[in-house]
Amino acid sequence: MSHDAIVLLKEDHKTVRKLFRQFHASGSDKGDVVSRIIEELTVHTYIENEVMYPRVRELVPDLEQDILQSFEEHHVADVLCSELSAMDPGDERFVAKATVLIENVDHHIDEEEGEWFPKVREALGRKELQEIGEQLLQTKEKAPRKPSEPGALRKAVDAVIG
Repeated sequence: MSHDAIVLLKEDHKTVRKLFRQFHASGSDKGDVVSRIIEELTVHTYIENEVMYPRVRELVPDLEQDILQSFEEHHVADVLCSELSAMDPGDERFVAKATVLIENVDHHIDEEEGEWFPKVREALGRKELQEIGEQLLQTKEKAPRKPSEPGALRKAVDAVIG
């Protein structure tokens, strides 16, 4: 498997979108699928917030506004994941909240893959993307898996407080 940062993040996107399809295809018992979505998104937003966004912000200053917007989109996803993880799947708002999470993340993925990743690939060389990919993999090993774990919401809180 390539350690190219963009390839790694796109693989995560595929995994998440597969879970989104399972959510839509599942019947009334969506709790397990949502739990897996929350875990995948918690890890994914963490590694992007901790590694990808700061490195790109440093190396490609022209993408500053894209990165700030991405931090905010992650903040929304992190808050929704946190709320969902504390809810009972039988709650009347559980499916609605999960649907809003999915819609927001789908939009975010479309923007990243369609607009942001091509700009990053153009600005950074293969070597830099490989190095960032290595950092992503290392960070993924220690990443929180649940919104309640330390560090999971740190960047979300930072985004709110400033």
